[in-house]
Amino acid sequence: MGLVLKNVLQTKAGTWHYRRRLPRDVAPLLGQGEFKRLLGSTEREALRNYPKVNGEFERLVAETRRRSDAGLPAETALEVHRLAERRAQELAATFVHIGGRTLPGSHPDAADVIRESYLSRSEREEDPVEGRAVAILAGGGKLSRPAPTIEDARKLYLKEKVKEDPKKTLELDRVFKLVSEALQSDRTLASLKREDAKEVRDHMRDGRKASSVDRYLNVVRAVVNHAIREYDLAGLANPFMNLEAAPKDKAEPDRDKRRPFEADELKDTTARILFLANPALQRIWQMLEGTGCRLAEVAGLRVSDVHLDHAIPHITVEWHDDRRIKNAVSRRDVPLIGAALDAAKAAVKAAGNAAMLFPAYGRPNGASSASAALGKHVRAVVTDPKVTTHSLRHLMKDRLRLAGVSKAEQDIVLGHSSGSEGENYGRGQEAMLEVAQRALKAALGLTGNRQ
Repeated sequence: MGLVLKNVLQTKAGTWHYRRRLPRDVAPLLGQGEFKRLLGSTEREALRNYPKVNGEFERLVAETRRRSDAGLPAETALEVHRLAERRAQELAATFVHIGGRTLPGSHPDAADVIRESYLSRSEREEDPVEGRAVAILAGGGKLSRPAPTIEDARKLYLKEKVKEDPKKTLELDRVFKLVSEALQSDRTLASLKREDAKEVRDHMRDGRKASSVDRYLNVVRAVVNHAIREYDLAGLANPFMNLEAAPKDKAEPDRDKRRPFEADELKDTTARILFLANPALQRIWQMLEGTGCRLAEVAGLRVSDVHLDHAIPHITVEWHDDRRIKNAVSRRDVPLIGAALDAAKAAVKAAGNAAMLFPAYGRPNGASSASAALGKHVRAVVTDPKVTTHSLRHLMKDRLRLAGVSKAEQDIVLGHSSGSEGENYGRGQEAMLEVAQRALKAALGLTGNRQ
């Protein structure tokens, strides 16, 4: 019984091939109209290889459409080479009949036949992977890999660092869209000079704040540094290092980006939230004001992170699958006092059997939703754009200062790094909790046994 599979044909030479027209929307993006692969020299080989090749076609179509939707470029020269290396291995494992001999594709004579067969095809330029695979095979596997490019660096960082984080993926795409507008994404990393980095910076500065540009440049720096290390580009300097959007004396000071709430602003905003916001947002707001935590740190709490039966009731801020924290120093225990403690108790009760303390906001992008909702209440009361929900954290910083709390104790409460080599020494949980509780009580003006 003959082989009956879709998109498969047997040539006069007896070899089996997979040939399939690419969809109309995909063909122009790949610069070819047909997908072709050798399945084998026998029916048995064709049957064995068909699922893999058919799957390769489906993945190629899906990936090309995804790239098109995201405005991303197709395969880089390095990616084509890697695909070609795998294809060359497949070709090397096939058999070619020459006269009375049957030779594996890896044999020089067989490789020459495969190469001549490829060169005789009029459509060979439409398949860069196949063409490079044949070149690798004919060269005995000695064809050097192309130098990694800016786009290779971005893709590597996406795969190994960003992974499936949707927020960071969007940021990476946004930043490197600007990079590609200033420099061609197929520029090799080794060719980048300081002037190129400055050109990227100047393009980013068009209509953007210096603080935003600095944040974007930090992303580019991280991507290039990662590529230099992982591609073994020893001795290559990162031209984006020590590059700033504006000189420090002209840059926007941090204190001008946000300011704390004034007493009347806080009173009116809190009253509005407690009257109009949903219960979860009310509790998040009270916990933010009473702890100085970041919004994502509170919105992403699990019920198991709230310790109400401890001698010092507190929350544990730490990394978990549904919420990442800013850095290692941010991992800490924060005491619950006054209204923040009452809010935490109510939140635990409301959560019931749920794993997350705030199920509506303890999800990917949940903190952004909470920020947007609370931000509307803040803006309804305070028109100054420098006052946001994050201003509660600035307010706690000022309260700690005014209460005479030392810088080291402020850092314990807020999860800031002191920059000291010994900041991790002697960090017993009970001692740290007592220090943090004392600091918060002083900042909030609470005395006696009131928690």
